[in-house]
Amino acid sequence: MADNNLQLSDKVLTWPNALSALRLLLVPVFFWMILIDQNLLAFSLLAISSFTDWLDGYLARKLNQMTRLGQLLDPAADRLFILASLLGLAITDKVPWWLVVVIVGRDVLLFFTLPILAKVAYGPLPVNYSGKAGTFALLYAFPLMLLPAVLPSEWSIAIYPLAWGFAFWGIWMYWWAGGIYLRQVYNIRKTARLTSSILISKKESN
Repeated sequence: MADNNLQLSDKVLTWPNALSALRLLLVPVFFWMILIDQNLLAFSLLAISSFTDWLDGYLARKLNQMTRLGQLLDPAADRLFILASLLGLAITDKVPWWLVVVIVGRDVLLFFTLPILAKVAYGPLPVNYSGKAGTFALLYAFPLMLLPAVLPSEWSIAIYPLAWGFAFWGIWMYWWAGGIYLRQVYNIRKTARLTSSILISKKESN
């Protein structure tokens, strides 16, 4: 939701933040609907989440309500919906477990960059467009994977290839974005070390 070219505010109570909070609250409900095979309700909740994901970004720009909290809530809601979708679909044998490993593995890898950023007083990196595109593709893939469970079987012939097309596109963009994040972390760490060396040299010369 955040745009690096716009000023971020410290407001908490905004419409975009409320929508992101709603999406977070829907995650456990969605997960439970998958586990008890209420696939139509799960599909509906995922569709609502995708719509509110677009709406909170639109409202943030339209109402000039880009906030630091929103910058954290929006990607957190996306990742939790992806995780809930993956686990629910894998537990109910709708997707293979290797898909969970491939997608969650990227987030686990990036999690270990947070202490590195913290050492140089740097917070979580903002979402880049490649990551948003990957998330967009995955959030289209999962509802499509749910649809065959609520539609006539002949629809599966058309729906499954489309669902997996979105899934593989999402995986590619998700990991591409991960590579961009890792490169940014490397550059931030390198710059911090260089700055620290320069400051130490100046102190010693004085």
